[in-house]
Amino acid sequence: MIVRSRQVMLPSGPQPAAVRVHDGVIAAVLAYDAPSTVDVDLGDVALLPGLVDTHVHVNEPGRTEWEGFATATRAAAAGGVTTIVDMPLNSLPPTTSVAALQEKKAAATGQCHVDVGFWGGAVPGNAPDLVPLHEAGVFGFKSFLIDSGVPEFPPLDPAGLRAAMSTVDALFIVHAEDPSAVSDPGPTRRFADFEASRPGAGEARAVAAVIDAARATGARAHILHLSAAAALPLIAAARADGVRITAETCPHYLTLSADEVPDGATEFKCCPPIRDDANRDALWAGLADGTVHCVVSDHSPCTPDLKRPETGDFGAAWGGIASVQLGLPVMWSEARRRGFGLDDVVRWMAAHPAALAGLRGKGRIEVGADADLTAFAPDEEFLVEPAALHHRHPVTPYAGKRLHGVVRHVWLRGVPVDGTTPRGRFLTHE
Repeated sequence: MIVRSRQVMLPSGPQPAAVRVHDGVIAAVLAYDAPSTVDVDLGDVALLPGLVDTHVHVNEPGRTEWEGFATATRAAAAGGVTTIVDMPLNSLPPTTSVAALQEKKAAATGQCHVDVGFWGGAVPGNAPDLVPLHEAGVFGFKSFLIDSGVPEFPPLDPAGLRAAMSTVDALFIVHAEDPSAVSDPGPTRRFADFEASRPGAGEARAVAAVIDAARATGARAHILHLSAAAALPLIAAARADGVRITAETCPHYLTLSADEVPDGATEFKCCPPIRDDANRDALWAGLADGTVHCVVSDHSPCTPDLKRPETGDFGAAWGGIASVQLGLPVMWSEARRRGFGLDDVVRWMAAHPAALAGLRGKGRIEVGADADLTAFAPDEEFLVEPAALHHRHPVTPYAGKRLHGVVRHVWLRGVPVDGTTPRGRFLTHE
């Protein structure tokens, strides 16, 4: 089969090309008019590598009423994402032992519409489990420096993080907020009260603690869902000093503003919080200069009642935004407005997340890579209608927004993803 487009997003940049697929991998990248007997001609519709989302909370088993592998991966595919890496919480049990990993894989078997990998968790008391978990294939270990929101996944303090990093040669991904800087906003319908309760200075302080741990141990560390631009100079300076540190941010931090959140609109609540316009601009600058490495969803759904819609109480509502299906058009709509190209978005959402996880066969269109492909019409527009979303509960802060970019087709290893027949495979670290 050949898939051709006048806008193929290659590592060298966009250009007309024909991508030949054989046995699930990209066999050749040819001239646009190369002959073929089995042909998909996209014309001006862009051909992207399937996106790689390394920050997805599937929540199955144990909290499958929040989400699940069938619904999460169907939503991912509808959004042009062909690979996800599942977080070790909020499933029950959390992925903090090999037995828990096997239980999660058993729950996911036969349900996945895209390829799925797994993060392990580093929590107090599970140091003996870290090496076996890594040998069992998890991509690295997630830790919190603050309460996670669920009791079965307690946080590490900075000393505990340093000890965990010394236990296993693996990537450590960290939710970095300093608990001493966080306060209880109390019952409130005002988003400003919630944002003030989790200040950017506390995020920066925790990022500094992660940098110190990585510097002391030589470990690879990655800052999850960075929302506070105040941490950007710390990350840049540490990297210049040889510390192995990277950072990600999320579409909601890059496209939404604290100043625009209506009272009681708890669908906007996430932790750390969305911040103001100046902070958002600084995050975009951090993406442009490479301080922020990649953009991932932090898809973190829950049942609608946990968002407290009846009261609009930001203090009591669950903090999480479900957006795995919308990340690509959300990002592209804002990126094009700011003068970035579709190839920039592909780099942030496909190539760099794949590199972070060490997935050499994912996130790029080149010979030898998996034929995970997304046909994307960048100039088409659509209105976000919750009823069209595939994740289990269609709660979203993007409802009613008009976005640029429509996912037309998705292929997983050269086979169309139809949302009916699950063909996803489990991935392990290479």
